[in-house]
Amino acid sequence: MEIIQIIAIILAVVGALNWGLVGLFKWDLVAFIGGRLSFGEVNLFTRVVYILVAIAGLISLTAIGELM
Repeated sequence: MEIIQIIAIILAVVGALNWGLVGLFKWDLVAFIGGRLSFGEVNLFTRVVYILVAIAGLISLTAIGELM
């Protein structure tokens, strides 16, 4: 597995855990780390993190394809 895929999977897991926190507690860890923002608020840092997690999810699909 390529290093980019491994990093992508890690970022996808981080994103999944963040969404779990949102679903269970309505608490957004990325927004909190990115400036103690309220749920749904974004700044440049959080926007970049969200975009990177989305890209990581797409890259992770290639890793799934290699497993099949």
